Amino acid sequence: MQVFHFAAECYPLAKVGGLADVVGALPKYQQKAGIAASVVVPYYQRPFVREYVFERIYQGRLQQGSHDYTYEIWKEANDILGFALFLIKIPGLLDREEIYCYPDEDEQFLAFQHAALDWLCSAHIRPDIIHCHDHHTGLIPFYIEHAPKFVFLKGTPTVGTIHNGQYQGWMPWPMASLMPAFDEWKWGLLDWNGIINRLGALVKCSWVYTTVSAGYLDELFQQANGLESLLAHERGKAHGIINGIDQDIWDSSLDEWIAERFSANNRTEGKRKNKKKLLKGSLLDDKLPLLVFIGRFALEKGADLIPEIIELALHRLEGQVNFFVLGSGNPKIESNLYAIKDRFPQHLDMHIGYNERLAHQLYASADFLLMPSRVEPCGLNQLYAMRYGAFPIVRATGGLKDTVKDIDVENGYGILFQEANAEEAVEAIERSLMLWKSAAKKSRIGKKIMELDFSWDKSASQYIELYKKLID
Repeated sequence: MQVFHFAAECYPLAKVGGLADVVGALPKYQQKAGIAASVVVPYYQRPFVREYVFERIYQGRLQQGSHDYTYEIWKEANDILGFALFLIKIPGLLDREEIYCYPDEDEQFLAFQHAALDWLCSAHIRPDIIHCHDHHTGLIPFYIEHAPKFVFLKGTPTVGTIHNGQYQGWMPWPMASLMPAFDEWKWGLLDWNGIINRLGALVKCSWVYTTVSAGYLDELFQQANGLESLLAHERGKAHGIINGIDQDIWDSSLDEWIAERFSANNRTEGKRKNKKKLLKGSLLDDKLPLLVFIGRFALEKGADLIPEIIELALHRLEGQVNFFVLGSGNPKIESNLYAIKDRFPQHLDMHIGYNERLAHQLYASADFLLMPSRVEPCGLNQLYAMRYGAFPIVRATGGLKDTVKDIDVENGYGILFQEANAEEAVEAIERSLMLWKSAAKKSRIGKKIMELDFSWDKSASQYIELYKKLID
């Protein structure tokens, strides 16, 4: 079985969020299961491209409105990621450093999808399954069925995965002039409320659509930024499949980025040494419990609550806990955090920006991970944290409630709270300190969370079974 994944991100080539982690791991685990999995993403001028060997395997041309583009297909020569990686390069359009936020972003992803299908058709490559991730590739299933140029691929089963339903790829209808010719009688498959909605088109035109957790699928039927009725209408082809993590990368016993490698059997000592190393030179006491937040400063992540949570917790708990924040993306949140750090330098440390190495070190050092998310389709941070023996303190939403079981129920191992506000989050932190003070319970549950299986093996097999049903 040959599967092609199309996406905007793929770790470690290009990463903004969890989409990259999924696209960089799922195909590898499918490959291990005997599936010929490939990934196609835009070309980015980033370190990964310079550090590894890429070969240009194809060159073609496409017309996009009044622009005539030459596109190139580059392949990573040695399948270093565990699968075939293809990059689509268009000089001046798809050859930039950043992934998003260019003024011509719509034109970029229109050209990416057009070039991808043109290449497959011209090279006579017909996969058994085409798997599209988020709105950046949302037009591909529509093109395959309704654009004459791609008739070679017509009838190919397609899967569309929604990683985040809040971002839908809205475009005004005049942008249709930049698309390859399509059956205009089918314009309704592109339209939602008078504009082109690429995520809506993905849902309508894919043979099946999936979300990255069952809990998030249920939530989308109630709140999907305007697509609720569409998702409900297409409910019969919906599947919620929880993401996994790449346990080859996230393994505290092998991780070269952390100060002291450790396993479930020596978790307590390993985490103590990592915390001591991490906090060396800071004013934070390494004998106090350490809570960390790692992620974008986005409202959906509840990042705007973090300063209020920290301040309230430090006041109510009278300095019994320390915080470390790694993230960026909102100047106001950054300013609020700096103000708290100025007043409580012995209880808050922070790093503004994204640093993959530091993220690993924080997971290895943290006693607790805080995720006050308003929306969390799956969440990977809580899985990384548990893999490194840190207890998750999470809001019960989406994939968080699918993967974290509260310690107050039988066989529980995390701390959940219901509402995205500082008061409930601090109450959860207070509960976490009760766990912290019980050495025997903390050790027993800490060992347990490190041994939980959240690998991609199970999730990859679920996707493979879904593919087989579509092919049959």
